[in-house]
Amino acid sequence: MSTQPGDTAPDQVARLLALVPYLLARGEVRLDDAAAHFGTDADQIERDLRLLFMTGVSPGLPGDLIEVDLEALEGDRIIRVDNADYLARPVRFSPAEATSLVVALRTMVEAAPEEARDVIERTLTKLEQAAGQDGEGLLRLHVTPTPLEASAVVPVLEAALAHGRQVEITYYVPSRDQESQRLVDPRGLARVEDLLYLDAWCHTAQGDRAFRVDRILSARELDTPVADPGARARDLTGGWFTDAETTTVTLRLAPPARWVVEYYQVTAQRPGPDGTIDVDLEVASEQWVQSLLLRLAPHATLLAPAHFADAFTAAARATLNLYEDDGVDLS
Repeated sequence: MSTQPGDTAPDQVARLLALVPYLLARGEVRLDDAAAHFGTDADQIERDLRLLFMTGVSPGLPGDLIEVDLEALEGDRIIRVDNADYLARPVRFSPAEATSLVVALRTMVEAAPEEARDVIERTLTKLEQAAGQDGEGLLRLHVTPTPLEASAVVPVLEAALAHGRQVEITYYVPSRDQESQRLVDPRGLARVEDLLYLDAWCHTAQGDRAFRVDRILSARELDTPVADPGARARDLTGGWFTDAETTTVTLRLAPPARWVVEYYQVTAQRPGPDGTIDVDLEVASEQWVQSLLLRLAPHATLLAPAHFADAFTAAARATLNLYEDDGVDLS
């Protein structure tokens, strides 16, 4: 992590935690104004912003990461960020996370330097007071139980599994901020760390899906039996699956666009012709892909899937038509 002289890594982390809410509250900010506000220089703020490209919510798919308008930053020296609204919401811990935090703080307080011990002890006291002797007070810290312990849809899913019946669910995908109705054949429930997943065949998507139970907003057991009563649940504990419905996108990147590999999680990359590279990304939003390609143009080509490429071509032509309608000469 690159910092300016006298600026430590903890300093940069603290600044980043304050920088994003500061920018979200203002919509857009001049780079020099942000530097003055945080008592640093513009080059350091720009390094901070480029680091934001690699941060976001789990599972870290491209649509989950914070977006920074690099064109505005490099051209007009104006900062615009997007896809970071979740930072305005209260932090929520699972019981396991809260317990781990308390244990870690108790361990740290013994070896901490004198100037840090007081802060750790005050934080530890607040956590323990909120948790209470038996942990029931954790809700005062916005701590939510794990889906296995609290989700109202779990009994519905368990009943459907026992009866071999289909389920109609309403599922929320944060990376697209969308809710969708799904008809699924449930095959099993699997606990992976602190999350519970429903393994199912999704008739809506016509494919296997692993749904995070805490993102299932409602579930209704139907009278219709599952299509394949003998289907067995998959092993979801190996870390190979994603919890959102994703599509594999293949991009061909020219050298000026190779920064994508540094900022986004690619699942595979291969050498392409004339110094290019071909990369695969798992994405949950076609709109996000179109936005990325418009930023990368003309240094990136969408190779697959074909219907994404067709949609992007149509969107690019529509954008050009807007400029032509306004009398802008693009030649």
